Amino acid sequence: MWMSIQLNEYSAEPLYHQIEVQLRALIVSGQLGEGTLLPSIREMAQHLKCSVITIRRVYQDLEAAGLLVTRQGTGTFVAKVDPEERSRHRLEAVVAAMREAVEAGLRVQCSDEEMRELFETVLREAKANRSPPSDSGHSGSGKEDEE
Repeated sequence: MWMSIQLNEYSAEPLYHQIEVQLRALIVSGQLGEGTLLPSIREMAQHLKCSVITIRRVYQDLEAAGLLVTRQGTGTFVAKVDPEERSRHRLEAVVAAMREAVEAGLRVQCSDEEMRELFETVLREAKANRSPPSDSGHSGSGKEDEE
């Protein structure tokens, strides 16, 4: 089973960053659980049609963040992340994305009210278009709907 990582080759965001952000989200959301074996660097690069160097950098960055662990000769696995750390990582990703959105709004001189309305609209649309979570060990806490 391949991870659902979508790349936009036309984005100004570098490929390694697109991959890292999405892989981090899969880990901190619990969609990739502790001990999950990731594809080899070469397999992931072939699947995403990017360079081995790009995937190596993503894996190294996520390992430095404590989200992955590499065992020589065995592979790269999702590391054990304690719940507080998982929550911190999860919220960091959301805050970073929101900062970027706010900066984009400020660059084009959106008012605070316009940005609030846009946020509410985008949130409603995202919830309406979101497919229900698969039964992959979610705790049923409802937190999935808050992301």
